[in-house]
Amino acid sequence: MKLSEVKDILDAEIIVGEDCLDLEVHTAFGADLMSDVLAFAKAGSLLLTGLTNTQVIRTANVLDIAAIILVRGKKPSSETIALASELKIPILTTKYILFETAGRLYMKGIVGCLSKVENTSGRT
Repeated sequence: MKLSEVKDILDAEIIVGEDCLDLEVHTAFGADLMSDVLAFAKAGSLLLTGLTNTQVIRTANVLDIAAIILVRGKKPSSETIALASELKIPILTTKYILFETAGRLYMKGIVGCLSKVENTSGRT
């Protein structure tokens, strides 16, 4: 699916990356804990989050995330926008909550980076 289709499905506004709408995406990961993103997200995925700080951009850069979708109508700071522009990481914002955003994308064929995490720590 192209990023332009993601934009339409989510009735999203492009903050950074107007020139990246032809980018193909097939997977997504949603989280507000960047440690979870680092542990489970995959390169080329969409990152769905409510966080708007520069750490989100830095994390996306490390993982080669395709684009960031900010949920709940969140808007990034000018510092975050500048860093995303510099690193060429698209940012879109949607008014849908994280759950609804994920569901809308899933219904249109976007799947998660992984479907289940196996408990390897011995804790329940």
